[in-house]
Amino acid sequence: MTTASVPLPSAATVVPPTLRRLRLGFRLLSAISTRLAFRAAWRLFTTPRRLPLKPWETAALAGARPFAVPFGSGVLAAYEWGAAAGPTVLLVHGWEHRASFWGTFAEALAAAGYHVVAFDGPAHGASPGQRTTLPEFGAAIQAVAAVVGPVWGVVAHSFGGAATAGLPVRFNDGQLLPRLVLMSVPGSTPAVFQRFAELLQLPEKVGRRLLRHAETTTGRRAESFSLTRPDHAVPAARALLFHDYADETIPFAEAEAIARHWPGLDFRPTTGLGHNRIMRDAAVIGQVVEFLR
Repeated sequence: MTTASVPLPSAATVVPPTLRRLRLGFRLLSAISTRLAFRAAWRLFTTPRRLPLKPWETAALAGARPFAVPFGSGVLAAYEWGAAAGPTVLLVHGWEHRASFWGTFAEALAAAGYHVVAFDGPAHGASPGQRTTLPEFGAAIQAVAAVVGPVWGVVAHSFGGAATAGLPVRFNDGQLLPRLVLMSVPGSTPAVFQRFAELLQLPEKVGRRLLRHAETTTGRRAESFSLTRPDHAVPAARALLFHDYADETIPFAEAEAIARHWPGLDFRPTTGLGHNRIMRDAAVIGQVVEFLR
């Protein structure tokens, strides 16, 4: 669970019972042991929920060709649409999503002549695992890209966009990726941790320990993954960013910060699409199809 999947309640929002119980549990656990509270929080932070399959997801995969990508000791579930001879476009889902969330997008891109590939990230969809992290998710993107490359373009949503552009993933043997489209992506990695801590009302010392643990395990400062860094270089010849003014998960201000620090980025705000509907909006899909040309 990360703040890429759970909106932070406002003062006027009714707090769900599950969240109330989590907050109480962490309050009690923190009073007993900071270490135990940190361990429980890290486990929650890195464990995506397996959400029930929606009927439209089944329909979305009906026209896809499934295949498997070796990854670690297992395989990632992957799917492709369109003619294999067309330019390859890789779709990367966000936290607690899966390849089937891209159904409408995939069909439109395939109709435009592209070879479209999507996959279920580690611990998501039909791929194995219970927990995952940003670096592991990025490694999965890298594994898929190596199998289906060369890749003409990548369309990535939220957590998937952070993994694609924040690591960043290297495509086509390190050459510039011709086209990159990011949607509803977090700009600041430390801010993601901060929102998670605020959501659960974690004591400050527990929140600090989460951030330190992430930095220790990756060998990098959390800020080094952020897209708002002035020196951040993403290997893409052209990049497009969509973000909704009313995104309930990632503040619009983060998208503005990305645009300020990313010379040449094509930034297109949207209205009324929120964090997830942006993936299925016909106008957005049409703009992406045109941008990928």
